[in-house]
Amino acid sequence: MATGRELTAFLLGVGSWLLAGVCLANESWKLSTVSGSVIISTRQYQNLWRSCAEDSTGVQSCRDFESLLALPAHIQACRALMILSLLLGLASIIISVLGLKCTKIGRTTDEAKGKIALTGGSLFILSGLCTLTAVSWYAARVVNDFYDPYYGGVRFELGAGLYMGWAAACLAVLGGSMLCCSCRRGPAGPPPGNYSYNYSASSQGHKIYRAAPVSESGSSKAYV
Repeated sequence: MATGRELTAFLLGVGSWLLAGVCLANESWKLSTVSGSVIISTRQYQNLWRSCAEDSTGVQSCRDFESLLALPAHIQACRALMILSLLLGLASIIISVLGLKCTKIGRTTDEAKGKIALTGGSLFILSGLCTLTAVSWYAARVVNDFYDPYYGGVRFELGAGLYMGWAAACLAVLGGSMLCCSCRRGPAGPPPGNYSYNYSASSQGHKIYRAAPVSESGSSKAYV
């Protein structure tokens, strides 16, 4: 049962890491809104790395963000958080493989594997929190600009990349929590229901004293 739970948690963590990579590469972290527009000639969408536009004929043109220092602070922070999330996820995958009970790599004692699995699960949780912070921060800025009446630029809505990031964060936190819970130490003694008895009879027997029976003649003489 514990082995199956560990394997499920590990697969959730691997899935979250892959989904976070797809989220980072996705081009649609935010896309221009069509609300209130009568005629739409182009549609714009952006991610952490570049800005793209697509006209009504389906022709796309993209432009990378050239200057790193000219970018807004939240985009730079989201880049760093997503890259850190992927690095933590990769480290947690490698460590978790060593801590799974179904593998024979490295130390094979249950206590050592439990500590390794706990470390891997904690890294999965940290990876998910980094992803969650990045996509939530980016989404908050998009929503803030959308509802700002004094914002004069193009209004954007939440893109598919943000939803992928939220899904990846949930999977990472869930998988890491399951992995941490599955590495609890068992009792030091024998498991319940499996008792061992060690009894050795003494080589020297015990003396048993018995009272001598009273004869009938003796009892009859006593009452004469």
